[in-house]
Amino acid sequence: MSELAIYAGLFLVALAAATILPMQSEAALAGLLLSGFSPWLLITVASLGNVLGSVLNWLIGRGIERFRNKRWFPASDAGLERAREWYHRYGKWSLLLSWVPIVGDPLTVVAGVMKEPLTHFVVLVAIAKVTRYLAVAAIALNWA
Repeated sequence: MSELAIYAGLFLVALAAATILPMQSEAALAGLLLSGFSPWLLITVASLGNVLGSVLNWLIGRGIERFRNKRWFPASDAGLERAREWYHRYGKWSLLLSWVPIVGDPLTVVAGVMKEPLTHFVVLVAIAKVTRYLAVAAIALNWA
């Protein structure tokens, strides 16, 4: 397999992992790190894919309210209100938790619903995602 395909695959896994799909980009990153690929290039590619996936969530959040009255809509009015209250309480700084499994991805959707400015969103999410990948890389490379 070519190196380009490997990096493209990591990008796609990281992008998908930032959505509601059950993916583990950390495992892919660690495996590639242990296989001898460039740590900085891997961290950059994974980070770009993961942040872009979060931006997709933000875009979904920006447009999701128009479907609120549809039968298939995934959240109840009470659930949306709880999410709004939580986001109002902790604000944009909660996006520093966007790397956390289970809560991080929905948080990025809520940020879109709450109309968080995209520039603030990208900066805070990028800090969270890059820091997580740096930690994964440090652990993988030091335990190898």
